[in-house]
Amino acid sequence: MNGLTGAYVPGSSVLHRLPAGAKLAGLAAACTVLVLLRAPVALAAAGVLVAALYALSRVGVAAAWAQVRPVRWFAMVLFGMQLVFADLDGAISTTLRVVLAVALAGLVTLTTRTAAMMRTLERCLSPARFVGLDPFRLSLLLSLTVRSVPVVASLAGRVREAQRARGVERSLRAFAVPLVVSSLRHADALGEALSARGLDD
Repeated sequence: MNGLTGAYVPGSSVLHRLPAGAKLAGLAAACTVLVLLRAPVALAAAGVLVAALYALSRVGVAAAWAQVRPVRWFAMVLFGMQLVFADLDGAISTTLRVVLAVALAGLVTLTTRTAAMMRTLERCLSPARFVGLDPFRLSLLLSLTVRSVPVVASLAGRVREAQRARGVERSLRAFAVPLVVSSLRHADALGEALSARGLDD
């Protein structure tokens, strides 16, 4: 299941050894702090801290870059929109906030086995049994949802690169149609993998 949904990089760092519950709680707390930080300088300091955490995890530069690379186009669009509707400081702060949140979420997936994350989510969702819901399936749904975000972002990056190669980077249709088709193909492949593991109902 880990190979199906996760991007775990084996290692023995402090972050790898932390319990999944502690990392998820830390992620929630860190994202809350990012929302509260307003000044670009404070968010830049947070970026240095995130970079230090990546260095501590020893997952490698390529794996670290792979977490934020898919959102680079979204970050550019977001920065432009914020620059139009807000000011420069607001645009920088909002863009940094999103990129750092994605980087932190990626760090959790890189240092946490999907099975461990699902077990933690399943324990947290155990009260759902009282209303007739299966905690395991709920935890699987949440794990797949989290993992689908960078996957779709990566697909969008590939489509954008293909657009530029064909010289149609300004065409919304040339971007949307291949992205939808690629996403549906990914969903079909994921559905087949889940069906092969008896999770198709």
